[in-house]
Parts: sequence; structure tokens; C-alpha cells
Amino acid sequence: MYFSGTDYLGIGTTKEFEDLVIRGIKNLGLNHGLSRINNVRLNIFDQFENYFAEKAGADKALVWSSGYLAGYATVNYLLDFTDYIFVAPDTHPAILPEELNPDPNQSFDDWVSHVKEMCDTLKPQRILILANAVDPLKPSVHDFSWMGYLPRKHEYTFLVDDSHAFGVVGEDIYGTYNRWKFLPVELLVTGSLGKGLGMPAGITLGPVQPIIGILNRKIFRSASPPPQAYLWAFLQAQDLFKERFEKLKKNRTYFNSVVEKITGLNNDSGFPIYSFNNRKWVAQLEEEGVIISSFPYPEPTDPWVNRIVLSANHEQEDLQRLYLILEKIQGQLMESTVLN
Repeated sequence: MYFSGTDYLGIGTTKEFEDLVIRGIKNLGLNHGLSRINNVRLNIFDQFENYFAEKAGADKALVWSSGYLAGYATVNYLLDFTDYIFVAPDTHPAILPEELNPDPNQSFDDWVSHVKEMCDTLKPQRILILANAVDPLKPSVHDFSWMGYLPRKHEYTFLVDDSHAFGVVGEDIYGTYNRWKFLPVELLVTGSLGKGLGMPAGITLGPVQPIIGILNRKIFRSASPPPQAYLWAFLQAQDLFKERFEKLKKNRTYFNSVVEKITGLNNDSGFPIYSFNNRKWVAQLEEEGVIISSFPYPEPTDPWVNRIVLSANHEQEDLQRLYLILEKIQGQLMESTVLN
């Protein structure tokens, strides 16, 4: 009864995908430790980028060896064209300029109000807005439609980290680019493909001009790409990914329907994570054979974050059993409260 991790689609334990990766290794090799500008090139990287960009609704894509590198390279490119920066409270360090840190005590709604107020006050300039598509700790799927009403005197660039959105949030597995591409901003999306999509890689999505600009920077030109077999396997496995995506949605819908009576769980109905504050639950769940995510984050001195994570690996009977265990724990808590 494992309810932890970030393998939302369960790809990491899916034999069909494993078999495809092995076929990819046999066909294309274990690793391509050359930069993308080398005179010896594999077409699979271009094929993957073109396919992913089209499906995500972006003009162009760059694939990287990690989501952190994708975010770091993208934000550092954008800083050269920025006068003022807004950082959402839960922004991942991958897209944070080194000298900036979000306010951990500020709520997302308060931050939105602050951005609106400042944009009204500031003189015209180039504004960069940094945020996660999803706060996987609260959890919460963010709404950015308010950006459509920001004053047009500024030029806006919006960089979103989709690490926890790929494979989970939206109409398909390709994240939130399509959702926000119609905002009056220059939109770029970066993120890890190693969570919901199960690949040791990262990606940057965006318009042609900034993607070409990043591509010509030494951080991309001198970096090795991710293992090619995974990218090949992904392109062959679209039906599998769609099937797992639908399974996760089904699991989320079912679990949302049965845990309505459980108090103390925090959830956004569009995301398969359920957090709670009572750390006693962690040990009680473990006694019942349920392993969840529980650790201080991001610093060792920070409060503990306790979360139940659903995946496409879970069957309905697993979710029913988990619900009954939570119901039992809540009953014990209410009984203890009455006795005290």
C-alpha cells in the first residue's frame, strides 16, 4: 500500500514501457554523451522535441537531461530581458534567480493581489512572472487567468514550472502550456519529465525566438542530452500514456467521492495529492501497512509535509481500503477527543 512518490502515472513500474525502453537501448544505444551541436547527431532528439511541442501547443521545445537544468537555463536567459520580477510563493528553485526567494508565509491569493497592485503602480517595463503550475504540497492547481486583466502598459513574460503538471493536469499528458498560451504574455514552460511521465529528462516549451536564443547559449550547446531510448519509447507509447492518464483521473474521481466525510484532508479536486497536518496519522497509517510521503521540506528545519499520493498503479480496492483505514483513524481521534 504505497501512496508516496511522484510517479503519478505509474510508468516507472509499467512493464510495457520498460520493454520499449529496452528496445530503444538495443536500437539507439545506452547513452549519447555528445552535445547536441556535435557533427554526430541522433534524429530522435529533434523528433521528440517537435512532437512534444506540437502536442503541448507550443511553437518549439528543447529537451534537457533534467528539469532543473531546463528551468535554470531558461530563467537565466530571460533575466537578460527583464526589468522587474514577481515570484509566486511556491515557485520551485529550478526557476528561481539565485538572489531571489519567495515569501513562504505569503498565500498565493495574496501574491496575486500584490502583483496586480504593483503592475498598476509601476511605470512601463519588462516584467517576468515566475510560478509553479501546481503546488504539490498544499496541494493546489493554480489559476492564472487573472493575468489577462493586467495593465497593457507592460511587456510580460510568464515562466511556469510544469514538473508536477505533466501527465496529471489538463486535458492530456502535456501539461498546462495549451491552457495559458492565450494570455497576453510571452509564455514559457519548463519542467521535469521524470515525475508523471517517468523519463530522466527535462523540457523547455515556448515561442520560437526565446527557444532559439536559449539553444544558442553555451549551457545548451555544451550539455549532453538525456538517454535517447526513453525518448524513443515515449513516442511509441502514446496509447499507454493515454490509458494511464485516464486511469489516474478515474482513481482521483473515485477517491474524491469516498473521502468527503474525512475531515483534516486538504485537496484540490484536479490533483491526486491529499495533505494533512496531524503527524500522528503517519504512524497510524504505517501500522495499517500504508506508506505515505512525510518529511520536512524544503529545509530540514521546516515543518513536516504529510501527503497521500494517488497513482495510476492503484486499483479501486486499494483506494477503498485506504478510505476505511482513514475512517478508522478518524473514529479513534473522535473517541480520544470525547474521552479527554
